[in-house]
Amino acid sequence: MTTDAQLGLSPVRHRFENGATVIAKPSHVAPAVAVSVSARAGSAADPPGFDGASHFLASVIDRGTESRSGDELAELLDSRGVSLTVSAMRHTFVVSCICLTEDFSTILALVADVIRNPSLPEADIATRRGEIVTAIRQDQDNPAMVAVEEQLAQLYPGGHPYGRRVKGTLETVGRIDRRILRGVHDARFTPAGLVVVAVGDVEPARVVEETGQVFGDWRGDPVVPIAVPSPPPVTGRRQSVYPMMNKSQADIAYGFNTIARRDPAYYAFSLMNNALGQYAMGGRLGDNIRERQGMAYYVFSAFEPNLGEGPLVIRAGVNPANVDRTIAAIDNEVRRMADRGLTAEELAASKRYLIGSMPRMLETNAGIAAFLLSCEQFGLGTDHDTRLPALLGAVTLDEANALARRFLVPERATVTIAGPYAQRGA
Repeated sequence: MTTDAQLGLSPVRHRFENGATVIAKPSHVAPAVAVSVSARAGSAADPPGFDGASHFLASVIDRGTESRSGDELAELLDSRGVSLTVSAMRHTFVVSCICLTEDFSTILALVADVIRNPSLPEADIATRRGEIVTAIRQDQDNPAMVAVEEQLAQLYPGGHPYGRRVKGTLETVGRIDRRILRGVHDARFTPAGLVVVAVGDVEPARVVEETGQVFGDWRGDPVVPIAVPSPPPVTGRRQSVYPMMNKSQADIAYGFNTIARRDPAYYAFSLMNNALGQYAMGGRLGDNIRERQGMAYYVFSAFEPNLGEGPLVIRAGVNPANVDRTIAAIDNEVRRMADRGLTAEELAASKRYLIGSMPRMLETNAGIAAFLLSCEQFGLGTDHDTRLPALLGAVTLDEANALARRFLVPERATVTIAGPYAQRGA
């Protein structure tokens, strides 16, 4: 007998002749539908010299279309209690919302209009530029943001797509105009790279049919793949300080280049990182540095693989007097993980935690939609939710510990510090 757990999400996936893909998952718990539409655009595809173009486009794409003004779009959405969320990430550009089932057809058509036919009004471009400039200046005044952005710039130098600032810089944002935004849209938004996901109180057959009505006649060449080269190998330790003496807290980013999402070692790496600094209050790092030694306001590790080789970044916020001690403690925990590895108990606990977190991740329609978009982006299959427990369960202690030895080398760590701290000897 086949159980519900074995069936999993079981979404319907359909690909149209023009290359657009639709994924539909019915859920009749509430009369609502989560809709997400993704294009193969993002900061990794920003034109040379125009970092932040995709982020800029995300801020203006819903400010009007060829047939509707921005006010008309806003009124239509407000009258139905719908808010569009537009996000530009490294490799994806996503427009998402939640609407009532009765409004599904109208909202899907509206989202299609926004995706296909944005008018990009000059007045809104000027307004959004000012808002983005303000956001960049706020980031420049935030030690945590400075530490992470500077670290990524060092881990991925020389114009690498992952080293660029997603929002761009004051200089590049000042150069981005309507022509650049239109160029990004025309180059990256085509049916061949489009993914439509609908999760909720609507039957898959209807989702496929109505998606075909609003996107099926769209024509365009496939998008040019975004080149993501391997970052240059790090052969020695690097430490940089970005003084911000008017702040009360210092923020530390400590990291390494690692692997891509499709690397078979992904599952073992996720389990190893969970034990290092993700589990509960921050795994080993949190237990030692925050709980037992009381040196950090927060400390955790984040493993962020992508289409290219992503980073593992350990982050900590500390009293400036504790910067050196905290870095030494991170060194010790990283070295201990590499030298001694996980214990069997830690590996088992990490498996339980990651497998057990799946129901929470998939408890809302929006969460399911985001999961299905990610599965499509990385080619994981529509049955990935049913296979994931076995993929995690199959990881051995030797596999996880081999990754720790390979990647967690303090002598090759890149460390950035931002805040009221002066490096000794400087």
